[in-house]
Amino acid sequence: MMSGFLANIIGIIGSILIVSAYAYNVYAKAVNAFIYNGTNLLGALLLTLSLMVHFNLASFLLEIVWIIIAVGGLWKAYQNHARQQP
Repeated sequence: MMSGFLANIIGIIGSILIVSAYAYNVYAKAVNAFIYNGTNLLGALLLTLSLMVHFNLASFLLEIVWIIIAVGGLWKAYQNHARQQP
């Protein structure tokens, strides 16, 4: 079982990743969809992991939706990348 302290650290890292991905999306001249969605996915997974110790239903549901959106974004990026290959 994960300690409460470790869960907090993991959750904070997840939050930093999600906010960093958002900042990257806003400020980058060109956004790499794999980096953006991958960072969001990792952040949401870490936050979900931390919620296993400090459970909150609303936050858990939000992270599940965030994971689904990030996976969809990665799939779309993969499809676009595959179409551009000779």
